[in-house]
Amino acid sequence: MTVSVVVGTRPEIIKMAPVYFALRNARLKPRLVHSGQHYDYQMSQVFFDELGLPKPDSFLGVGSGLPGHQTGDAIIKFEKEFLDSEPDCVLVEGDTNTVLAGAIAAMKLKVKVGHVEAGLRSYDLRMPEELNRRLTDHGSDYLYAPTKDSVDILRQEHVWGKVYRTGNTVIDATVQYLPKALKSSKVMGGVPWDEFALATLHRAENVDDPRTLKGMVRILEESPLPVVLPLHPRTDLRLRESGLKAEVETSENIRLLPPAGYFALLTLMRHASYILTDSGGIQEEASSPVLKKRVFVTRLSTERPEAVRAGYCTVVGTDPRTVLRALRAHMKDPRTRFGPCPYGKGDAAERIAAALRKDL
Repeated sequence: MTVSVVVGTRPEIIKMAPVYFALRNARLKPRLVHSGQHYDYQMSQVFFDELGLPKPDSFLGVGSGLPGHQTGDAIIKFEKEFLDSEPDCVLVEGDTNTVLAGAIAAMKLKVKVGHVEAGLRSYDLRMPEELNRRLTDHGSDYLYAPTKDSVDILRQEHVWGKVYRTGNTVIDATVQYLPKALKSSKVMGGVPWDEFALATLHRAENVDDPRTLKGMVRILEESPLPVVLPLHPRTDLRLRESGLKAEVETSENIRLLPPAGYFALLTLMRHASYILTDSGGIQEEASSPVLKKRVFVTRLSTERPEAVRAGYCTVVGTDPRTVLRALRAHMKDPRTRFGPCPYGKGDAAERIAAALRKDL
């Protein structure tokens, strides 16, 4: 049985790597399909190399663009790919335009669709990801939900597909790759402080509005611990357009780094005292048994409420006064009681592969 494993962005590559290898171990035939949504293959090759993935069987070269154009172009290219390769099932992961396009193309060809990380909801319609994940869930044949919350959401919405609770494959990745990352990554050579906070910033709702972006810069400048910021290309562009890049570059409280590979990011997370992020994946990674980090989520909502309840994450919004108040309170009393990781023990990929082998 051939299973097309669809990726297109950094988080998808990381979260689907354990699935790719689990499918092989389950004697299924995974076919790696890279949409090229965020990176051409050369730019994303570092992730493939670090994770031990082979070169993609197919690279579609979708690239960037307006959401409708990007999604439509991806549907056309996925359709041709699936007609040529004739997969028995297409696996997509998460909530990007790649995910929606891959799922729609497969549905139209009556190819089975499996959605890894199904059932997440932020209920924030400003986020394009919310639309993508909802539509993909309601069109998928197999829904691999990471937690009880996500299973409950899918059942409340009466999805037609078969629902499994599997855990999240990002935990598989952290458990498998952190030891290698700590041995091989040189990223700490660029960090001048023993104690620091790690920040990541890339969401459209945070960087595309100049006022919100300016507030984010203030948070980084006034953080009670100095901040290491691997600079996402989208954020870099918006800082330049807003005239804020020079201010960030000259701040004594901020150290800019190039976009981080997976091993570099894992290493930074392991050494950071706390994390400021608008990323969804980092909220999950921080709860891994091998990381256990305190995360302040610079968003108005999260689709990872389990990480909040377990004590790993706090949603602090984007107002600098509120965020800085939370950071200062944490520094006064940094003791944190973490609950068990809500996203599983690191066997999600094996569960997905076993379920899929049985269904196919």
